Amino acid sequence: MNGYFCENPLLPGSLFLHGLKCGSHYLLLDRVSQILLEHGHNVTMLTWSGKRLAGDIEDKGKSYQVIRWFLPEDYQKRIKEHFNNYIEKALDGRKESEGLVKLMEIFGTQCSYLLSRKDIMDSLNNENFDLVFVEGFDFCSFLIAEKLEKPFVAILPTSFGSLEFGLPSPLSYVPVSYSLLTDRMDFWGRVKNVLMFFSVSTIQRRIHSTFDNTIKEHFTEGSRPVLSHLLLKAELWFVNSDFAFDFARPLLPNTVYVGGLMEKPIKPVPQDLENFIANFGDAGFVLVAFGSTLDIYESQEVLKNMHSAFAHLPQGVIWKCRSSHWPKDVHLATNVKIMDWLPQSDLLAHPSIRLFVTHGGQNSIMEAIRHGVPMVGLPVNGDQHGNMVRVVAKNYGVVMQLNQVTADTLALKMKQVIEDKRYVAL
Repeated sequence: MNGYFCENPLLPGSLFLHGLKCGSHYLLLDRVSQILLEHGHNVTMLTWSGKRLAGDIEDKGKSYQVIRWFLPEDYQKRIKEHFNNYIEKALDGRKESEGLVKLMEIFGTQCSYLLSRKDIMDSLNNENFDLVFVEGFDFCSFLIAEKLEKPFVAILPTSFGSLEFGLPSPLSYVPVSYSLLTDRMDFWGRVKNVLMFFSVSTIQRRIHSTFDNTIKEHFTEGSRPVLSHLLLKAELWFVNSDFAFDFARPLLPNTVYVGGLMEKPIKPVPQDLENFIANFGDAGFVLVAFGSTLDIYESQEVLKNMHSAFAHLPQGVIWKCRSSHWPKDVHLATNVKIMDWLPQSDLLAHPSIRLFVTHGGQNSIMEAIRHGVPMVGLPVNGDQHGNMVRVVAKNYGVVMQLNQVTADTLALKMKQVIEDKRYVAL
């Protein structure tokens, strides 16, 4: 990715649009902004200020220009309530699609509010940007780019399938998003894939329709864009994935893999962690991290079951878990260390790591593959289930359902992956 930006420089002034306050998506755009800035480009990011949907990630003190706009308190409250409901249903293993549609309706209303902010839109117009960089799941950013009448490129934070933007997708071997199929389908697998195609297409149309009122309100009749057409209008699509992870599928010339973009030079881990790891000698350690989303939705029962499983491991366990969420009646095992924050990439590169227990987020998986660390995945929502299907299919690890985790089953899975060398992600 770095090489692509260096050898194919964008125009001098670029605007980054970020509306969805999800931690991993924000970090991805922040990283791209930094790369462009380092190579001499002028970068501005437009983002709304307020409590993030997933985790508290510092976005102050950036070296590029940031334009922040503030959403009214009642909007923020509604978004938070719907997002909480969406995650809670996912944690219970219930269908996510209805909750997602309702959440997108709120985002459509939020977008209408932003487009009505004449001060912000005039400011963006006056900047006269050469290029707009949009985040694939933030549909409002496509509408802003259309309003500014500027060329734009898009980045897909996940692997293929979660968003349709014009790529050929033969149903005989390209699994539809949420189908949980691989590229090795028998007859009945292909039947399921066709049925899922119609189901997912219906949901996507419903999601796109949540912005219909916003488009009618802010674009004149005769020049109103169709959201699905705007996805096809991007000059380039950068996809946060890699051939080592995704199943084979047709690509178009404007589609560029950029998996591993979040990787930075590896640093030594802090001395307190090094001392902890040294206590376990050749047994090594297990890293446990569930991204920014699940940090704030950790179930006490799940925490207790996971801790019980970790306590019986010969390895040390370094666990990203907020101390404020820790069950008051549970004393930490001597081989378990919990931390509010940890240097995930540096720990994955450590020679003593034996296993990564993850929620199956795209960035986390790409880091684990880079360092050859096997995984036990406990996916919850969105693309995480599909990500873990790929992990299992390529023998990078195994998967469990978070709401079905018990101490015994988790301990058995971890032992299985640590001891079986075929799971090492080489």
